[in-house]
Amino acid sequence: MNKRISIIIPCYNSKSTLEATLQSVIEQDSIDWEAIIVNDGSTDNTEEIALKWVGKDKRFKYYSKQNEGLGKTRNFGINKATGTYILPLDSDNLIEKDFGKTALKVFENNLEIDVVHGYAEYFGEKEGIWKIDDFNLQKMLVHNYIDACAIYKKELWQKVGGYDEDMPFQGHEDWEFWLALSTVNARFYNLNKITFKYFVSSSSMIRSFNIDMIFLNQDYIVKKYSKLYYDNYCREISQSNKIDKKYLKSRKIVIDLFCKTFFGFSIFKTNTEILE
Repeated sequence: MNKRISIIIPCYNSKSTLEATLQSVIEQDSIDWEAIIVNDGSTDNTEEIALKWVGKDKRFKYYSKQNEGLGKTRNFGINKATGTYILPLDSDNLIEKDFGKTALKVFENNLEIDVVHGYAEYFGEKEGIWKIDDFNLQKMLVHNYIDACAIYKKELWQKVGGYDEDMPFQGHEDWEFWLALSTVNARFYNLNKITFKYFVSSSSMIRSFNIDMIFLNQDYIVKKYSKLYYDNYCREISQSNKIDKKYLKSRKIVIDLFCKTFFGFSIFKTNTEILE
């Protein structure tokens, strides 16, 4: 079985951070890896830096394309990947040298595991440890808390159709992808140790978000996964002692309560106030 890990590194104007990121890749312990660097229309000397590393080690591969955003760029790189496992790596983050080796052992010892992740150590404008929790669907439905820097089986990416390319604003592709994996019952494994270093900068893409951009992406994700939200919402309210179970027998009331909670409107004009 091919045990190669394909490390996917999208880049956009990454001249100040790419060197360190690629250095962390080449320091990986005793594993079969390839690193696919995808230049997403950079206007700085990102290409020059990438080609220098391609010249150093043939395991680095470089592609350049027009600027299309994070989702399309990751998908482009993964389409070029030859590995069984995928590791998305932002061009300003650093992977720990034993992450790949440790993850492969987990996959080998438990064939049912689909995704391996761990903690992060902040660097840059913030210090400390980001203790990332185990995967929990109810928590993930509310917000994303697992970074893209996790190792997963490529076949899962194929099964769910890759990263979403139509989100209103790029930056929440990881959240959408984890929800997509939950629809195919992917199993996550938390190493409960630091697996990468997370670069914190006031100029990062996610820091440029305003509240309207966040709401538009949230609205897009909730609508795309409305069945997932609906099923889990029904499960939660059915277990709540605050709600008279007789109301759950009415499909119209449950649908109206769901729509009022997540979308702010009613469909059937039922008296959902009785459930509040």
